[in-house]
Amino acid sequence: MTATDLETNGWVRTSRDGAVLTVTLDRADQLNAQTPATWTALAAVGASLDDDVRVVVLRGEGRSFSAGLDRSMFSPEPSTNGGLGELGHLPAEEAQERIRTYQGGFRWLRSPGIVSVAAVQGHAIGAGAQLALACDLRVFADDAQLRLPEATLGLVPDLTGTSTLMELVGYSRAMEICLTGRAVKAAEAHAIGLANAAVPRADLDAAVADLVAALTAPPVAASRATAALVRSAVRNDVEAQDAAERAAQVERLHELAGGR
Repeated sequence: MTATDLETNGWVRTSRDGAVLTVTLDRADQLNAQTPATWTALAAVGASLDDDVRVVVLRGEGRSFSAGLDRSMFSPEPSTNGGLGELGHLPAEEAQERIRTYQGGFRWLRSPGIVSVAAVQGHAIGAGAQLALACDLRVFADDAQLRLPEATLGLVPDLTGTSTLMELVGYSRAMEICLTGRAVKAAEAHAIGLANAAVPRADLDAAVADLVAALTAPPVAASRATAALVRSAVRNDVEAQDAAERAAQVERLHELAGGR
């Protein structure tokens, strides 16, 4: 199947090439700054996935992956744009529910059945950093830098970033990155396990394409079962994970033996 443009919604563009869905943040003139419309559009993409999609590639158009929240979101005045000012004037339960819906634009990137890959160039700041972290894998261009500056602004990361960062780099390093808000550049990101690869900017597309080809090479059922095991290993104790491996392997063996 050749690549096909599917839709553009909330500054999010999607295209499909066989088992690979590419999702592109499409506000290059604003460094792909995000708004609630962005998160609604991303959540809608996740809700529309069909079983033939195996890999989702997340990109940012232009020179940056995403510079974080749109400036309009920082207004302290209450408005109707879902920004920080509006959230600050809502009752606590209503504000938390609103943020929960925003988080839905991020969590689907680790849905069962798919593996997600972030192709990161330039800035990945705040919400942009958390969107890259929401993916299973990350390929950084050598000009990429990731920052979580929320604490320095009197806020906290609230778009699923803390749990995934902790999984990737460990407790003490995640604490330091979140509290200082400093930039993690590509070489360091690769060294600490935050990025799977760091490549020259000119090679980013080729590196992502090679990774996608490797991810789609194994048989689909084995690939999905293995991905599920890796994900469950983050939460399971040893006994539960051993049991999950046994069950998954027997299912694979039965299928290979003819579906007993």
